[in-house]
Amino acid sequence: MTTLLRVSELRAGYGAVRVLHGLDFSVEPGEVVVILGANGAGKTTTLRAVSGMISAGGRVELEGTSVLGRRPDQLAAAGIAHVPQGRGTIVDLSVDDNLRVGGYRRRGRDGIDADIERWYETFPVLGQRRQQLAGSMSGGEQQMLAIARAIMARPKLVLLDEPSLGLAPLVTRQLFETLGALNREHGISLLVVEQNANLALGIASRGYVLETGVIVASGHAEELAGNDEVRRAYLGA
Repeated sequence: MTTLLRVSELRAGYGAVRVLHGLDFSVEPGEVVVILGANGAGKTTTLRAVSGMISAGGRVELEGTSVLGRRPDQLAAAGIAHVPQGRGTIVDLSVDDNLRVGGYRRRGRDGIDADIERWYETFPVLGQRRQQLAGSMSGGEQQMLAIARAIMARPKLVLLDEPSLGLAPLVTRQLFETLGALNREHGISLLVVEQNANLALGIASRGYVLETGVIVASGHAEELAGNDEVRRAYLGA
């Protein structure tokens, strides 16, 4: 089976400031991979580099094809969906219109209505707010909408940047339970950047720990959860 995403020697930054110093990581089809790290470690920069939002060096392959240097819209068409930090909804559009925008790249229109209804079943609160403007909803509701809109495109890989940011603990737990269910039931591949290590490792198969632009640890989720240094730094133990 061809590796879905393979990243080698990834280097990126902003102007003269180098943030990433040669990262190597991968995501297999149907896998959830988490990147852990403190603020400033380079997690967001990693996703921005993979999704084409910033220029980068090294190599990024999607199903064996080099995609480094492509524009974000080209990478979206290739099958990479990015849910950025800060929700990423279109605040002046309704919930329903946000979801339809998510599916506009699909070659066939068949199934769009059915997919929208499936998301309303997955996130009932969205179904209750179909005609409500996205910008008037709570942070948790906007996060649900952003994820649903991204997956409306039926991507091969979804990049999630700090999905728990600003959410109440109960909403965060529910969100991660839903992400885990989407992976198990639909085989959706996820690359998740997250500070809430407990929840992230709970749905992941593998993980990487990033410190100041360098990967300092990697392994199966259970191994990382049992690593003393990881536990002290990210799991409150």
